Amino acid sequence: MTADPTPQAPVRRGPGASTSLGLLLLRLVVGVVFIAHGVQKVWINGIPATQEGFAGMGVPMPEVAAIVVAALEIGGGALLILGLGTRIVGALLTVNMAVALVLVHIAGGFFASDGGYEFVLTLGVASLALAFTGPGLFAIDAAFRRRRS
Repeated sequence: MTADPTPQAPVRRGPGASTSLGLLLLRLVVGVVFIAHGVQKVWINGIPATQEGFAGMGVPMPEVAAIVVAALEIGGGALLILGLGTRIVGALLTVNMAVALVLVHIAGGFFASDGGYEFVLTLGVASLALAFTGPGLFAIDAAFRRRRS
């Protein structure tokens, strides 16, 4: 019996460098956008105005929701940038954007300029993609995985 002359492809564990660079760029941009919107809710508009705005949009428990959403956007955005807890944070931010889409933006149609859902859809799907893929190699999550191996 002769050996198979065709070389076997190496088995890769996780994304390569170019995919990881793409995920890093995605995490950075999505994280910065979420942080900016959280900062807007807390320090630009202020929590009381955000709570009032949420109430006017029909968000349930606006007093609590405004604080939770602002904290999620600031904290979650920072965690995405670092690549820490990426899958969980991505899932939480996806839910956040899905709620915003259903409660606030769907009635405005597609275009954000008309109050529509294109922006929250984009952020939600980007967050979902990070929840599915993870952060890539250039992340704290990946450093923890390498250390455990």
